[in-house]
Amino acid sequence: MNSLLTNSEGAGTYLKSKRIRLFLFFVGLFAAAALSMAATNYHIEDSFTAIPKVIVWMARNLVPDGKSLTRLPKILDKLFETVLMSVAASVSAAALSFPVALAGSATSCKQRWLMYSARGVASFFRNIPIVAWAMIFLLTFGQSPFTGYVALFFASFGFLARAFIEAIDETAAAPVEALRAAGGSYGHIIFQGVLPSVLPQMVSWVLYMIETNIRSAALVGLLTGSGIGFTFSIYYKSLQYQSASLVVITIVAVVLVIEAVSNKLRRLIL
Repeated sequence: MNSLLTNSEGAGTYLKSKRIRLFLFFVGLFAAAALSMAATNYHIEDSFTAIPKVIVWMARNLVPDGKSLTRLPKILDKLFETVLMSVAASVSAAALSFPVALAGSATSCKQRWLMYSARGVASFFRNIPIVAWAMIFLLTFGQSPFTGYVALFFASFGFLARAFIEAIDETAAAPVEALRAAGGSYGHIIFQGVLPSVLPQMVSWVLYMIETNIRSAALVGLLTGSGIGFTFSIYYKSLQYQSASLVVITIVAVVLVIEAVSNKLRRLIL
């Protein structure tokens, strides 16, 4: 009986201390937010009072007119270039990511130095944002579609390598152990154990990467002078807001279509 009371009191004390820590966390969070707004001279009420003005301005300036619609073929041409760039970067990055993932997975690689090296490479490339890649290669190659492609490639490589490593560790462990126990060679382990197990997830990740790169390519294009992002920049800087809004509308439409197709393919594969 005494032990039950002791356990009950201990549980109550633990829950109470947990609530106190949670309360202190939110107090600190709101205090940090308040200090940030004070330091930046931001007033939250201004955001709400500005909403009607923003809606009126958007209705007057961001609705495509007849002149902007005449530019639609050119916009679609640049958008098609952006989609091709995203697909090329995603697929080529996936092709390079797979061998790195094999080296970085504890399931398929027993050499610890190689595993940690591959994981370090994947983490390094994944943690550099795509805008940083675009700025690095902009200084190297200048404004060109190739610069945009390389920036998308390196950002995709880091993300996919890490995703493939986790997929191999999660889904291929049992088949690999079975093949090893049966005396299978490394080639048999990869092509009969690892690849069949992770291929659906790999395809799903590549489709996701294509969707993400289409969104990112618009931002990268602002810096690298390529694709739909550069087209948007031209219209925006020349105050042709109706044409700029048409660019945004086409990007959103294409992203929604690509996402719907990707979801359909995922349901068929997984």
